Amino acid sequence: MRVAKYYGRDDVRLEQIPAPEIGPGEVLVQVKACGLCGSDLMEWYADSKAPVVLGHEPVGFVSQLGSGVQGFTPGDRVFVHHHVPCFVCHYCRRGNYSSCPTFRENGIYPGGFAEYVRVRAINVQWDVLHLPDGLGFEEATLIEPTACAIRGVKRCGMQIGDKVLIIGAGVSGLLFSQLSRLWGASLVIATDLVEYRLRMALEFGADAVVNAKAQDCETQLLEATGGAGADLVIVTPGSVAAMQQGLRLAGKGGNVLIYGPLPPGGTLPVEVHDLLFSEKTLVTTYSCGPDDTRTALDLIRRDRVRTKGLVTHRFGLDEVERAMRLAAQATESLKVVITP
Repeated sequence: MRVAKYYGRDDVRLEQIPAPEIGPGEVLVQVKACGLCGSDLMEWYADSKAPVVLGHEPVGFVSQLGSGVQGFTPGDRVFVHHHVPCFVCHYCRRGNYSSCPTFRENGIYPGGFAEYVRVRAINVQWDVLHLPDGLGFEEATLIEPTACAIRGVKRCGMQIGDKVLIIGAGVSGLLFSQLSRLWGASLVIATDLVEYRLRMALEFGADAVVNAKAQDCETQLLEATGGAGADLVIVTPGSVAAMQQGLRLAGKGGNVLIYGPLPPGGTLPVEVHDLLFSEKTLVTTYSCGPDDTRTALDLIRRDRVRTKGLVTHRFGLDEVERAMRLAAQATESLKVVITP
């Protein structure tokens, strides 16, 4: 089968490898679409695994079933989650699924930028989901990103009536904008450096936008909130400057959600005096659990989270390198999808 193997940002090769053989409880899925995630663009992450087949948002058809698999038949349209918890360890018993050692293992092989993926048995058992009629494969690639945003919203304690500032109006920012509305936010403001993304933010739930390159975010936010600042700031980029800005713009008693990671060893200087006496809370979030993927699928199915229009570009397996360059520039794209 064909795969796009990553050796470096400017070196992604179309290669042939044997199709995976499946064992008991496993399934083989023919990949019809796989989203290109922001983490695929983080060179510190991808380079540490190279050579590797990236892609962890695959959807497609069930091709083969291992012995003992129930609930699926060849030809079923499915979403595949690459992470699944064990449900029995210390972390799982506390509901912190993303810290589970089993969860941290990748449950698909070789990766979503391939014609087929093998899905391990525990993933088949807990988080391979049937796609409803009417939901296309492209839109279904947004189930996992939506689920990650849902977990973030749950962790940061969003309340009805909150005034929310979203730093970064990429796909994650637009999903957070819609979820903020569903969770009852009274005001949603999005900020970004790219005018195209700000226009899209207004289409996907933001009340107002701020061009951080041309406008003063703090002045605009204070005017919009009557001087109180944001009750919740969601920082989507993995940027120290964005994180520090988020801490500054949160109002007293406000929460700041860190969504995008820094490289290993990256540090965030924090003025603890201000943090403590203003009682701001810094919250982090990573990935999502099976409950979140099911919620995401339901919201997308019912069009409570709108996905049509978020997928802006499509590339074949032989164009992954080009797709990564386009997504990294982020000037005229939102969700980029690979279609093997």
